[in-house]
Amino acid sequence: MRLNEDHSAFRDSVRRFVDTEVNPHVDAWEAAGRAPLHDLFPKAAALGLLGLEYDPEYGGEGADPSFQLVAAEEYGRMHAGGVGMALGVQAMMATPSLHEFGSAELKERYLKPAIAGTAVTAIAVTEPDTGSDVSRLRTRAVRDGDDWVITGRKVYITNGAQADWLCLLARTSDEGGYRGMSQIVVPTTDVEVARTFDKLGNRCSDTAELVLDEVRVPVANTIGAVGRGFQQQMRQFVTERMFAAYTTAGQCQYALDRTRAFVRDRQVFGRPLADRQYVAFRLTELQAEVDLLRSHNLQACEALMAGEDITRMATVAKLKAGRLIREVADWCLQFHGGAGYLEETWTARMLRDVRLTSIGAGADEVMLQVLARLDGLPA
Repeated sequence: MRLNEDHSAFRDSVRRFVDTEVNPHVDAWEAAGRAPLHDLFPKAAALGLLGLEYDPEYGGEGADPSFQLVAAEEYGRMHAGGVGMALGVQAMMATPSLHEFGSAELKERYLKPAIAGTAVTAIAVTEPDTGSDVSRLRTRAVRDGDDWVITGRKVYITNGAQADWLCLLARTSDEGGYRGMSQIVVPTTDVEVARTFDKLGNRCSDTAELVLDEVRVPVANTIGAVGRGFQQQMRQFVTERMFAAYTTAGQCQYALDRTRAFVRDRQVFGRPLADRQYVAFRLTELQAEVDLLRSHNLQACEALMAGEDITRMATVAKLKAGRLIREVADWCLQFHGGAGYLEETWTARMLRDVRLTSIGAGADEVMLQVLARLDGLPA
């Protein structure tokens, strides 16, 4: 798949947004421990970034997935990974199920403000002691007349401290394992933010533990069919994993571009560092790996546009992206030498931020498990 002039023009607009609305502020946001999403998201929405693939009836752009690929790559140029992650949660993690399976009433009330950036959203799946094993989910929604009464605890919730509503996965029947779960839109009015986490990286992205103590929401807030929440969430995970791979390709490219510029200027023993064959070859090898990741991403995007099941392609992309970005970040820091280890240098923040890519949205080990099963192997 080749991108065209429309993609180039869109890329330019997203890059301006990154350069003017994000990068000048990230140091302050990192120090504060959060980006002001209610201020930032309307600016992103003005470019269509929160509803690129969504129905224009609800404020979306009605674009194909290739434009989301372009946007995510440009998020990789942000000077702090937490901002792109917050945008990704809003557009690619908390709202896809609502757009695909939600009722017209739910979309009007919740999706439309999310696309406009006037509401902040979060995806609430992970719980204490469950991690990647969604089958052990304990948060329960018990029906009482026309309401769900929800009790449970969710952890590691990105955007959780600022969210106006959650796309929450809960048990709605006594069936065990992956059965009997539902996705529910839960306004956060009665949801307690128990704490926000002090993280290694992505510090400007607020990550919260949320407590629901008999929170009432209408049964009409169920997204799609009752009892089909797990299956819907798995589809949403595929979208999330491709977003991670798209963003990672942009992060890798930006880091390699900056490092190549640095080693050309950096003088070591009277010669540019770039003249050292090992330095040149290592950066070239890494660039080749990034080229392969981006080619795979384009192929996956094209398959998605053709209506194909991209579960395997998204899983491969997420696995390889998480491992590659760690390698790129480590080598970029290495070639910056002692300066790269200082907080004032971008390499230190990048090294911390990108470590999450192999953990969030399904750890590397889960990706391997999925792929092994698709290959007919025990896992």
